[in-house]
Amino acid sequence: MSVLTDALDGWAPGPVTDTDALRAWPVAAFSGMLDLPGTVADDGDPIPPLWHWFAFLEHPAQAELGADGHPTDGHFLPPIPDRRRMFAGGRLRIDEPVRVGEQVRRDTALDGVRIKSGRSGEMAFVTLRQEFHRVADDRLLMVEEQDFVYRSQPAGTGRGMSAPEPVDPPSHEHALTIATGPELLFRFSALTYNAHRIHYDHPYATGVEGYPGLVVHGPLLAMTALEIPRRHAAGQRVTSFEYRLTSPAFAGADLWAGGSAVTGEGSGAPGMEIECGSVGGPASVRGRVELG
Repeated sequence: MSVLTDALDGWAPGPVTDTDALRAWPVAAFSGMLDLPGTVADDGDPIPPLWHWFAFLEHPAQAELGADGHPTDGHFLPPIPDRRRMFAGGRLRIDEPVRVGEQVRRDTALDGVRIKSGRSGEMAFVTLRQEFHRVADDRLLMVEEQDFVYRSQPAGTGRGMSAPEPVDPPSHEHALTIATGPELLFRFSALTYNAHRIHYDHPYATGVEGYPGLVVHGPLLAMTALEIPRRHAAGQRVTSFEYRLTSPAFAGADLWAGGSAVTGEGSGAPGMEIECGSVGGPASVRGRVELG
């Protein structure tokens, strides 16, 4: 058996239920990070897709953090030695948007574990499934699946990753750019209570993890891509979003996001193909939204 197979043998964490409400302050705070003229939603208003990530935040004790800033243990963190984690993508179905201030119940369960071998060695793909219900009437609002990739890599053994080769910006029907740098990454880390050092500690990100610079958060890339339908599909609501993170983006260059409308085929709904990355680099996240 392999290292990951041995480590995950018998690992089967049970489901977890928790309740929270997305407050108006983080919605206004992220609106400010995007340089919007005002908050996109106030008390009682529906929030854009994925903005529920500013709720249901874990708050481990300082002593529970590892050398990389991530918690050393957690209910859905696999018991892999020298664990390194990467956010790989996900799927979101929205039956009804979450509204600012309303109490929501989240039911989280392990949906699958797969072990694969790649160029960088063995990787464990872990999928979590979450259902969000409005507490007041138990109505199902959203179903989300998140994919994470885990590797076993001792501290101090870097990835040996270099900055991507410059590429021409892709052509899109709709596009935007957002200035990025240590300040933006630091504020997003604070807003999501994410202590992973690759996003704010340059010596650690380059010297220990082997990145060419500070790493832009995967969730920030996905949420930036979703600004395309929010800004350019007025009057239409995102009913689903499927996306994949393909390569990291690094601070120092502006973020670009772009998208083009696509027509549903057969019974498929019309939507948009969207993506996001660093200016001069390839797309870091690619996905498709369906619009209702």
